[in-house]
Amino acid sequence: MSVPEHHFEESIEMYLKTIRELSEKYDPVPIAPLAERLGISNTSANEMMHRLQDRALITHTPYKGVSLTESGLQRAQQVIRRHRLWECFLVDKLKISWQQAHDFACRMEHVTDRQVTDALAAFLEHPETCPHGNWIPYNGKNTPKPQDIPLSDLAVGQRGTIARIHPESALVLDYLAARELKPGLTVEVIEIGPLNGPITILVGQQSHTLGREVATYIYLLVEEAKPKKEKK
Repeated sequence: MSVPEHHFEESIEMYLKTIRELSEKYDPVPIAPLAERLGISNTSANEMMHRLQDRALITHTPYKGVSLTESGLQRAQQVIRRHRLWECFLVDKLKISWQQAHDFACRMEHVTDRQVTDALAAFLEHPETCPHGNWIPYNGKNTPKPQDIPLSDLAVGQRGTIARIHPESALVLDYLAARELKPGLTVEVIEIGPLNGPITILVGQQSHTLGREVATYIYLLVEEAKPKKEKK
């Protein structure tokens, strides 16, 4: 039985969106982490890469990975734009919880046409970021280069403000919401376990110990270290 065309197009959009998200970390994007993010085998991912390349949506460098073409990037940005606008609407207007909005937006991002997307953006007064702190692509406007770094890269004593959670994951968002760790909070790294161990952070008077993998999803704008005063 053949896959319905609209389901295949949704699958293409999910691949392009995921490649775009992973491109912040990899250039080009290897097949293995792409397949892992999508919960599929490397073989299935490779088969789809051939189809995307036939449609001129990606370029594939053997033994290295894939990159979006200009048309692939534009389509990925459109999907991401729809997703993040729906998140804004769900959280700001319908008061859906911060962590639940992601899953609902995932369902609506594939069934929203350009006219509805533009109307939604206007209704929301053109927000620049989603509730999770991620930039909302704008038609004809380049996404700014991130100036933040993942929590996992910080050293003991460094402080920063949570800027965004990226890439978004229902599992990670549930975990962080339970600990009330959201964009806008200032955190300080107070301890890092040995051998790539967990990271303990201080938020106000509350400490949290996070696994190293979870810490890679939390991006911060890091404060510059203040110079120490010389002793007189």
